[in-house]
Amino acid sequence: MLSKYLFDALCLADSVATGLSATTQQSVNRLQQWLIMGGVFALLFLVIFQTVSESRRHRRQTDEEQKKAENEANRIRSNATQQAQSEADRILANAREKAELAKTHAAQEIEVMMKDAQVRAKEAVLAAKDAFEASLAERRQELARSEARLAQKEDNVDNKLTQLQERLSDLDRREAESRQKTEQLARREQELQQLANRQMEELQRIAGLTLDEAKKQLLTQLEGTLQTERAQLIRRYQEDNRQTLATEGQKIMVEAMQRYAGDCTYERTTSLVPLPNDEMKGRIIGREGRNIRTIESATGASVLIDDTPQAVVISCFDPVRREIARQTMEKLVQDGRIHPARVEEIVNKTKKEIEASIQKAGNETVEQLGITNMKPNLVGLLGRLKYRFSFGQNVLDHSIEVATIMGSIAANIGLDEQLARRTGLLHDIGKAVDHEIEGSHALIGADLLRRAGENATVVNAVAAHHEEAEKTSLYAELVQICDTISAGRPGARAETTELYLKRLEDLEKIGNSYAGVESCFAIQAGRELRVLVRPEKISETQATIMAHDLAERIEREMRYPGQIRVSVIRETRSVEYAK
Repeated sequence: MLSKYLFDALCLADSVATGLSATTQQSVNRLQQWLIMGGVFALLFLVIFQTVSESRRHRRQTDEEQKKAENEANRIRSNATQQAQSEADRILANAREKAELAKTHAAQEIEVMMKDAQVRAKEAVLAAKDAFEASLAERRQELARSEARLAQKEDNVDNKLTQLQERLSDLDRREAESRQKTEQLARREQELQQLANRQMEELQRIAGLTLDEAKKQLLTQLEGTLQTERAQLIRRYQEDNRQTLATEGQKIMVEAMQRYAGDCTYERTTSLVPLPNDEMKGRIIGREGRNIRTIESATGASVLIDDTPQAVVISCFDPVRREIARQTMEKLVQDGRIHPARVEEIVNKTKKEIEASIQKAGNETVEQLGITNMKPNLVGLLGRLKYRFSFGQNVLDHSIEVATIMGSIAANIGLDEQLARRTGLLHDIGKAVDHEIEGSHALIGADLLRRAGENATVVNAVAAHHEEAEKTSLYAELVQICDTISAGRPGARAETTELYLKRLEDLEKIGNSYAGVESCFAIQAGRELRVLVRPEKISETQATIMAHDLAERIEREMRYPGQIRVSVIRETRSVEYAK
């Protein structure tokens, strides 16, 4: 309404201002402005007034609703309290009735249980009384028997005491008699000694020899007799032992070898890699030698390129690194792409393949021989033996062969077959790292096994199989025997000419070191030593003793595969000429 009045006043002022002068028109304009401002203030006042009035109305409504809600809540609370009180009274009355009823029943049950307990107590007292009386009667009987036995023992003790006194009296009598006899024997011995001295003086006077001279002559005769008997005993025992041991040994060895038939070994630790043509050598070397330097640094092996047509040589002390280098070279030659990046890629790939092959070979070997509880590091070392050779013989194959033969022999002579196989398989494990650690492979292997927690018997057998430690069990002797069998069989190993000639020279040197030897020859590729002696200096008996001593000395001082036969020949020739 106010805005409508304000609008009408403004229109009227505008119509009046149109017919007035400029001064009057300015006054009218100023009036319009004041009217507009008054209208705005009036509107603002009206809005504020309406807002306050609306707020008060809402507050009154809210207060009224709140009072109504409180009245309703008080009414509901009063009704609920009355209902709850009546329900509680009813429940309490029921509970009291039930409690009284339960109390009555409980009193009755307690009375019944008391009567039952009294009856059971009386029965228990009666049973305990009966048991006590029975036990008391039994103990009385036992006490009576003990008293009877004690009385019998007292009688026995009295009898034994009487017998002991009689024996003591008899011993005193015998001791007196023995003392008399001892005195008589002493007097008799003195008389015999005097008689022997007189006879000895008489014999010396008759024979013209003193006592020392007679002893010397007797010992000389006895020495000759004993030498003859010794030679006869040696021949007899050698023959008996030879027949018995040959039969039993052949039986055991043949059975063991039948169970394991190994192939002849003609493999060599060669590092020769064939090439399709000589131009490949230049590609292997690369520009300014980059390729060959990368191969050597990545594999740890030396690559030798010489005048050998269509081939390169790989050289390295570590057999695994040498095998990695050989396979890498073969793959590079086959692929044809030879540059440093490709070389490193092929080397890494080959290393992973070789490591997998080593682990696989170790696991297959352990499974093949049925050996359990082998440490993973030992299995890995066994796998490394796949690439290790000794005199052309593969060491892993040699270890398997020794383990098989050793297990078979152990089963025949009553030893633990499983322990024997384990010892035979691990006896050369030191060869897997002997190029990295200083020392003999036997002691290195024993130290590895000791640190791995292996059986003390196995450790000693490995350390002693080349006489580098004292043997403490039969397994040490057995592993040495089986090692010799595997290494000494025909075709097992390839021996260098220098070692072969050195063995022949040592054999002849030992034979010629004995007095009375005319000549000595090592024949049959060092399997027999034939010694010719002078018949005027060496007798038949001495020849037998010399053969025995030579065999023992060869066993003690030399290393050789198989066995060596020693033949001492004594020959007498009588030559005459008819003229």
